[in-house]
Amino acid sequence: MTAAHRPERTVLVTGGAGFVGSSLVRELLDTGRYRVVTLDALTYAGHRASLKAVSDDPRHVFVHGDITDADVVEAAFEVHHPDAVLHLAAESHVDRSIDGPAAFLRTNVTGTYHLLQEARRHWQGRDDVRFVHVSTDEVFGSLDPDDPPFTPSTRYDPRSPYAATKAASDHLARAWQHTYGVPVLVTNCSNNYGPRQYPEKLIPTVILTAARGQRIPVYGTGANVRDWLHVRDHARGLIAALERGGPGATYLFGARNEHDNLTLVRMLCDLLDELRPSGAPHRELIEFVEDRPGHDLRYAIDPARAERELDWRPDTRFEDGLRETVRWYLDHEAWVEEILAGEHELGRRGVLP
Repeated sequence: MTAAHRPERTVLVTGGAGFVGSSLVRELLDTGRYRVVTLDALTYAGHRASLKAVSDDPRHVFVHGDITDADVVEAAFEVHHPDAVLHLAAESHVDRSIDGPAAFLRTNVTGTYHLLQEARRHWQGRDDVRFVHVSTDEVFGSLDPDDPPFTPSTRYDPRSPYAATKAASDHLARAWQHTYGVPVLVTNCSNNYGPRQYPEKLIPTVILTAARGQRIPVYGTGANVRDWLHVRDHARGLIAALERGGPGATYLFGARNEHDNLTLVRMLCDLLDELRPSGAPHRELIEFVEDRPGHDLRYAIDPARAERELDWRPDTRFEDGLRETVRWYLDHEAWVEEILAGEHELGRRGVLP
């Protein structure tokens, strides 16, 4: 790479070895405009295997570290001098937050605090930097079937320990922007799907259990509704927010693609009938299990502001993205086994929406 074509900006991506983070790292490098520093603690949901495609890229640096350690965060800024932070590192599995909320407080609240403080210190007086704080639609609570979708002005109403800690981190980010002038943008997204997602989430759980001929556990009656967004489309949205968003703004990313869980599971079963016909009909594997506590009925996103101000649109047709995802998991059993090494909780308490 010649000097004239070297990336001009260094971006720190926290949680960059996770599902959304690794997709974002690849998309950032594909633009040719960035040097990327990935900071990840490599917990159950973050794995080097997700970054294999960029492991030899000289524009990418991997730092194994935890954002709850202030010294690690300080060193990341002092050594790499990032011009932007895309903060995705989080404990994000709702069931795990119900069983053990303390880890969610440490990572989502304390970790975010350390990052904001270091950005404030390191970027003092600069106006050419950005801190993109990546959140979730779960901070807004639950919608009834006829309610309008969430917007940037929707009142917060978190219902789970996970959602509550993400809401707290959102409030911290906005307070550091308002009080200290840290150029923060907040994004909230709908449910992501696609290749390389941690196998205990809904879509990979259905694919993997059904492909093995095992029962497919569905919470309650499967009536809970989610708005599904392909992970690549989300990653492109985050880059658009980084490049075109204004400090203090909030952008919501969704695909206007709502499906109840049972309908989605049946769609996956039908794709498996086609792609792995030896186990057909896979719908016969569906079984309903006890619902989890506080299970929100419906999430839906209105992405109009992101579409209008960031010139962003999701590119992936849901049926195409779902087929691609099923094929990927069927073709990458070695990746799945590597990720699940030491983690034998697939279907532990039912699928996660």
